[in-house]
Amino acid sequence: MEISTNYSITKGELKDRVILVTGANRGFGRAITLDLAKAGASVIMLGRDLSSLENTYDEVINFGYQKPILYPLDLEGATPKHYEQLQKDILNNFEQLDGLIHNASIIGTMMPIEQYDIKLWYSTMQININAPFMLTQVLIPVLNKSSDARVLFFSSSVGRVAKAYWGAYGVSKFAIEGISKTLSEELERTNIKVNSLDPGRMRTKMRQIAYPAENIYNNPLPETKSPVIVYLMSEKAKELNGKQITLFSI
Repeated sequence: MEISTNYSITKGELKDRVILVTGANRGFGRAITLDLAKAGASVIMLGRDLSSLENTYDEVINFGYQKPILYPLDLEGATPKHYEQLQKDILNNFEQLDGLIHNASIIGTMMPIEQYDIKLWYSTMQININAPFMLTQVLIPVLNKSSDARVLFFSSSVGRVAKAYWGAYGVSKFAIEGISKTLSEELERTNIKVNSLDPGRMRTKMRQIAYPAENIYNNPLPETKSPVIVYLMSEKAKELNGKQITLFSI
């Protein structure tokens, strides 16, 4: 299904909601963090680079938005014990978790699978699919404490229609679609809604790596698309479950 990016945030519409965002330090994750905080949510900012996490944190504070929480964690090296500790930390600070947004991923390299570097394959899969699996699994009990919880997996067009040379990234996004749909069925009788989202092209570093010859200024800024994430985390979208969502700009 397609959803327009044309959404106006209402102040306080996510008040008292706690939402964890991976890759919250830059690009689309940064824009999402700012808009969620603007809407009144307490954002748990998860990322591996503390310096850029702190920069985004400072932006949120300077705008006068809801104070976020920094949580440095390298998804590539994270183990089940790290995620179990995260679960404990969330429960110690909040009664529940209302949203989990899987934004973090890496592009790997554009190369035929026959020639793909095995080490890079492993690291791409670890960040793009293994980490979202482990993180979601350990946080389902915390999400179950919410009366209206959301899990949003970020996908891609190459995770819905296969394209040559997209390697580990493309395969990982097909896996993301699989785990999203499977979870939406398994959690159908709970208060947790699960969807996947293809945000489309944006002016990000990952896009530049994937399309080096492209004029980046022809792509929309992440800030033009991030407000709709507030909508997807709000009660207005509570009926959406098991959907493959694609964003389009008017």
